[in-house]
Amino acid sequence: MSRQPVVVVVGRPNVGKSTLFNRLTRSRRALVHDLPGVTRDRIFGEAERPGGGSVIVIDTGGLLMADEDIFVPLIRGQAESAIRDGDVVILLLDGVAGPIPEDLEISGYLRGLGVPVVPVVNKSDRKEVDLQSHEFHRLGLGNPVAISAEHGVGMGELWDALDPHLPAFEEDEAQPERVGGQIPVAVIGRPNVGKSSLINRLLGDERLLVTEVAGTTRDAVDTILEKDGVRYQFVDTAGIRRKGRTDRGPEVLSVVMARRYLERADLCLLVVDAEEGITNQDAHVGGYAWEAGRGIILVINKWDLVTDRAEGRERTEDQVGQHLKFMRHSPRIYLSALNGKGVHRLFPVMRDLHRAFQTRISTNELNRLIRTAWERRPPPMAGKKAPKIYYCSQVHYAPPRFVLFSNLLKPPHFSYIRYLENVLREALGLDGVPIRVMIRGRQS
Repeated sequence: MSRQPVVVVVGRPNVGKSTLFNRLTRSRRALVHDLPGVTRDRIFGEAERPGGGSVIVIDTGGLLMADEDIFVPLIRGQAESAIRDGDVVILLLDGVAGPIPEDLEISGYLRGLGVPVVPVVNKSDRKEVDLQSHEFHRLGLGNPVAISAEHGVGMGELWDALDPHLPAFEEDEAQPERVGGQIPVAVIGRPNVGKSSLINRLLGDERLLVTEVAGTTRDAVDTILEKDGVRYQFVDTAGIRRKGRTDRGPEVLSVVMARRYLERADLCLLVVDAEEGITNQDAHVGGYAWEAGRGIILVINKWDLVTDRAEGRERTEDQVGQHLKFMRHSPRIYLSALNGKGVHRLFPVMRDLHRAFQTRISTNELNRLIRTAWERRPPPMAGKKAPKIYYCSQVHYAPPRFVLFSNLLKPPHFSYIRYLENVLREALGLDGVPIRVMIRGRQS
């Protein structure tokens, strides 16, 4: 199979890199906001080439040469790593502002790396933009391409400038099926509990920014890892906070994006801080995943900082009962993303949970289980009639959903439905899977 080419988008903050990324990939994966520095991690997406085939597009954090901010060296390191992996770099410039000293510094930096660079002037649909100005040629990168990322103007010309630096498209032969399939996993939790550190430990690569400042990750970043024939697709979601606590624009956007990414995951790793314990906010975050019907593993991170492990486990169980009752059946993994202890235990648990998440049961077996449970503990009387169950059916999988048809005039108390869910969970090995049982009544 031919290698997929890579296009890297760089530039100083707030010139429209995320807008261009979204335009090329036809998505809304990168955050777009009018505050500089919203994108910090590398964001990966796929774009279709006009002549056939596709390329990987990488949206980097805003490049700055000065180190006055804690994140600047980290962002520059992320960008440089992407640039060295790329086939061609787009240097995005603000056509309204013109090339300012920071742009000149970045262009010199890129020339020093010796990579192919295509200068692209954004917002060129504005009347005040003069592409013939000698200012843009001072960058020493050749003739700039004029585009408007927001309105999609100039995309054809942009591809024409990129194509000479990209390998020719070749039709791939049929690819063999991947063994074990792919498991999409959302890594969720409140800010600063170690989500990015956990993914970095799993990958053995400093792919995501990690600092001690809460809220470093604002975008959601897809990362692929293959282990023992199974392919995992991790999404490091921005730290979710309650809506009332998301005062600033990027945090509001990151909550929306994080919930959007939950919808396309099968499994979630809910990461909590072992030292701080499980809080109401952790329950709020976990509740998003449970409501979305995702399989959940509770990951107790920073376990290396807990001195009394027995007391720590007991405290965790108490807090699960207090804050995470809906997750009382979910697997728990105690680990340290910092030193890697316990991280290896995640893979078999994720694999088993995903298998359970996709459980299908035959109608005969389902009816046998439910009738046995019904007879052992029948629900309250349906008016003057003894409660009857007619039949049961699995109407959905991933996650499993079941419907029971009975002569009940109205659904029984939620505790009885929970009883039936627990019967199925125990019989089918569905710990950590948010199964749903619905009872529909009809007259006999």
